[in-house]
Amino acid sequence: MKIFRSLLIAAGLTCSLSSMAAAQDKPNIVFIFLDNFGWGEPGFNGGGIVRGTETPSMDALAAEGLRLTNFNVESQCTPSRAATMTGRYGIRSGNHTVPLGGGVYGLVQWEITMAEMLKEAGYDTAMLGKWHLGWTEGRFPTSQGFDEFYGVETTDVTVWRTLSGFAEADMEAPVVMQGVAGQPATVARDYDIEYRGLIDGDLTQKAVDFINRKSQTEDPFFLYLAYTNTHYPNIPHPEFEGATGNGVWADILLQTDTYIGQVVQALEDAGVGDETVVIFTADNGPEALPVGSSNVSPTPAVQGTSGPFRGTLFTSLEGSMRVPFAIKWPGRIPAGSASNEVVHSMDLFPTLAAFAGGSVPQDRAFDGIDQSAFFLGEQKNSNRDGVIVYMGEQIYGVKWQDWKVLFKENATIFSPTESFDTPRVYNLLNDPGERDNVLFPYTWVAAKALPQLGEHLASFEKYPRIAPGTPDPYSPPAN
Repeated sequence: MKIFRSLLIAAGLTCSLSSMAAAQDKPNIVFIFLDNFGWGEPGFNGGGIVRGTETPSMDALAAEGLRLTNFNVESQCTPSRAATMTGRYGIRSGNHTVPLGGGVYGLVQWEITMAEMLKEAGYDTAMLGKWHLGWTEGRFPTSQGFDEFYGVETTDVTVWRTLSGFAEADMEAPVVMQGVAGQPATVARDYDIEYRGLIDGDLTQKAVDFINRKSQTEDPFFLYLAYTNTHYPNIPHPEFEGATGNGVWADILLQTDTYIGQVVQALEDAGVGDETVVIFTADNGPEALPVGSSNVSPTPAVQGTSGPFRGTLFTSLEGSMRVPFAIKWPGRIPAGSASNEVVHSMDLFPTLAAFAGGSVPQDRAFDGIDQSAFFLGEQKNSNRDGVIVYMGEQIYGVKWQDWKVLFKENATIFSPTESFDTPRVYNLLNDPGERDNVLFPYTWVAAKALPQLGEHLASFEKYPRIAPGTPDPYSPPAN
């Protein structure tokens, strides 16, 4: 099916050029994506030294560009990554929840990813790190627009070999895969507990190598660097173990910040720093882990911090869906700028299309909104004012500006879900912890926020969602 990809994209896309980015002036793009990294971790959001170590590299990205304090993602790893890559809510592509049953899952080849859009715009592309959007032939990154990849499905699987019963279960052990476009992916090595602490260092070295190689060519490049930290299990690289004197978490925070600094420095050393857009964000807020030996605990320990926000990943709360974000493009994005306007990770697809002279799909439901003018400082406000709050295939509520309207709520992955006869309304400025329901007297908020939900649901009538596990080739039903 990919043989016809160029024809499909050419027929189904329309051009979305930025006023500042002509075809001969395409920036390189380095997209750094952390795993389960809470809003409150980096120094630029009040973390850093209060978490045990300074974060100068993360802070520099914010100081040299735009910091968003209301950047939103989905509540789980797979839907968050699907939404980011496709510009569409994960429910549309059948990736609305983390897969647990194995087998075929992920993105059908009909989906158009950010990498495919940039590839069509003339970019060399690479994916390094955690994918989690399909782990069978035809679903690897090289089937979705990446020229090359080295990475893993997810990270908690590294503990499998250490658990009783796994050796007797006759299951395939987790591995690191690698590949180049047009060829089958191959096993690079085992992904075991020993390699858990080493992989992000290797990803950094491979990122620097890619930058060095591609900066010598005429074509722009796109690097999607999806680090595995700070996902469980947290094991620092031996070079950083004990480096802060403040425990494992601080060591890993220092390690991650150092690696980011090495990648940014590689851009400078290669002479392409001013020609490169660098994005730093994460897929979800912090994890919650059970306390003690029980698989489920009424008082789970939060791993990481979401700052003033309540909740962890797998919840409908701001601690799950609001993550750190910084973007810099020297000379284009005003340095030292900041905003609390609502933006979603789906917006990165059309925004990067505008920066790169790329195109966005017109033949399907597309949820991303072009934020290029907002990022470039040409306008004060975001082009988005709301987000649908999903938990798997269920809609838990909607977010509108500084308000949240919830029909259901859970505090952690281990907490029971509460359903409400009347929705709860939270003012996120006055109550970032989402504890004080102000439906009365603010019933007008629900009346203002809920119409976006009706519009969203209506879109499925024209564009039905793709079922999880749908095989290739896939074609959408005729309208």
